[in-house]
Amino acid sequence: MRLVVQKFGGSSVSSVEHIRMVAQRVAQTYAQGNQCVVTVSAMGKTTDQLVSLAGELSDHPPQREMDVLLTTGEQVSIALLSMALQEKGLKAHPMTGWQAGIQTSPIHGRARIEGIDTQRIRHCLEQDEIVVVAGFQGVSEEGEITTLGRGGSDTTAVALAAALRADRCEIYTDVTGVFTADPRMAPLAGKLQEISFEEMLELANLGAGVLHPRSVECAMIHKVPLVVRSSFVDEEGTWVKEAEKMKEELNVRGIAHDLHVARIKVLGLPNQSQALTKLFSKLADHHINVDMIVTSEHDDERIDVAFSVHEDEWKQACGVIESCATELDYIKVLSETNLAKVSVVGAGMVTNPGVAAKMFTSLSDAGVRIKMVSTSEIKISCVIPWDQAKDAVQELHSAFGLDVKEKASVG
Repeated sequence: MRLVVQKFGGSSVSSVEHIRMVAQRVAQTYAQGNQCVVTVSAMGKTTDQLVSLAGELSDHPPQREMDVLLTTGEQVSIALLSMALQEKGLKAHPMTGWQAGIQTSPIHGRARIEGIDTQRIRHCLEQDEIVVVAGFQGVSEEGEITTLGRGGSDTTAVALAAALRADRCEIYTDVTGVFTADPRMAPLAGKLQEISFEEMLELANLGAGVLHPRSVECAMIHKVPLVVRSSFVDEEGTWVKEAEKMKEELNVRGIAHDLHVARIKVLGLPNQSQALTKLFSKLADHHINVDMIVTSEHDDERIDVAFSVHEDEWKQACGVIESCATELDYIKVLSETNLAKVSVVGAGMVTNPGVAAKMFTSLSDAGVRIKMVSTSEIKISCVIPWDQAKDAVQELHSAFGLDVKEKASVG
């Protein structure tokens, strides 16, 4: 028998009626002769509501207790979906993350999956049961309940598919696949039939919300066949696969954007290699993710460094730097919010040196001010003012020939 892992996000299980629809889709997969492991998120806005409840009790709720609280959302989903499957005459077995053997690092709120003991899941599959696993959660070696952070249910599904050696992993969401840009930003965006792991990973890291970067990375490492499709529309989705299996390589396959960017400038650091090591080590110690980094000479003895972080981590990053002012020996710290990042991504860029020139020309012609630039073999990113992001995405989408004449369905 083939083994299929399916993941359904919060919008897919946001109501009893939607849960019935999910149960019907799972039942169809099972009826085709497949073993099924299903991962679900919390219903709709449940997680936000739980966070709000904690906020009424504490301005800074402890992360361990937050993990215990937030994981209850997925427990509701697995119980209800199992009930819906049983109403269809199917055997279903709900499992929390720790019951499913998902072992994580001990970092609350941002844990990483370190291993999965699949023995219990495999036993249930041998009994012809559909296993319904709570996404977003696991247990540390110390026995503490942990959560995986943003996009954790995607990561749970792909990690389960890898550990179980599933034939494919299906990610169901509220859109019909991966688009050349967010259709809300670029109305003429079209759905891709396929995309390479490398391109999808870049798009996910750069703000595309369809898949979480960690889930794509896990799929790429373990070569898990991955497909993104709609929970609500019965049509083909987008396959994420190895680059050598792609039918074609476009110079630019997609445009990504991130509307939550902040920039921090540290002026006058000592012009010594260990100065940058100290700075970014301090930020890493506080689990602050740094994105784009630009350095320049301040004078003969000092350098300036600018870098971007997620807007949610901006205040914390500034606080960490200011608390180490004596040790870092810088002159001044400046910061700026209300920024966005737009990026062009495509494996074909490796052999096409004209992509950067076209990108900068297009943004310049649209009057978009570029504040930072970062490049890799398959992407170019620019930090720009937040209020110019939509115009920038549309301009780049058109400039690289990604507009479709007939609007594709977005689910």
